[in-house]
Amino acid sequence: MRLIKLIFTGLAGMFAVVTIMSLLIPADITVSRSALINSNNCTAVIKQVSNLGNWKNWHPLFAQQGNIRFTNPSAGELQRCEILYGNKKAVLAITASTDSTVNFVLRAQGEDDIQNQVLITPIAGQQNIKAEWRAYHHLQWYPWQKFYGIFIDKLTGPSYEQGLQGLKEYFEKG
Repeated sequence: MRLIKLIFTGLAGMFAVVTIMSLLIPADITVSRSALINSNNCTAVIKQVSNLGNWKNWHPLFAQQGNIRFTNPSAGELQRCEILYGNKKAVLAITASTDSTVNFVLRAQGEDDIQNQVLITPIAGQQNIKAEWRAYHHLQWYPWQKFYGIFIDKLTGPSYEQGLQGLKEYFEKG
């Protein structure tokens, strides 16, 4: 009986420590990647990003045929498409677009929405454009979600880099 109490107390104490540590991890995480595009045509770059139909020109996921289906936008959306990967479905919807930014949201089954923003900025005095992709993740208070937040940059960042690299190659190859 004494051993059972000791094990139970140890597990409860470990759970409390892990929970308290997880509360110190922020709930809102931003993953950011950028690329320098050798071009001076910001308008053309923003047109590529603001139209989901153009993403097939530069985004690796959209280049694959058969997994993207364009659907009618819902209220508050400018464009929308469904992405099928494996047996899951995600919805990508552009929610706002200006002459320098494109905001969109990714909604996947069983996951929290991820707000995204692509900023297009000309570099003064150069023939370059900076394209920056920011993804905003909101995590729940659960300890496993908070600890997942520590690794989210390493898990999702490479896919943003691939998209930006594809955009860069598209414009530099002409």
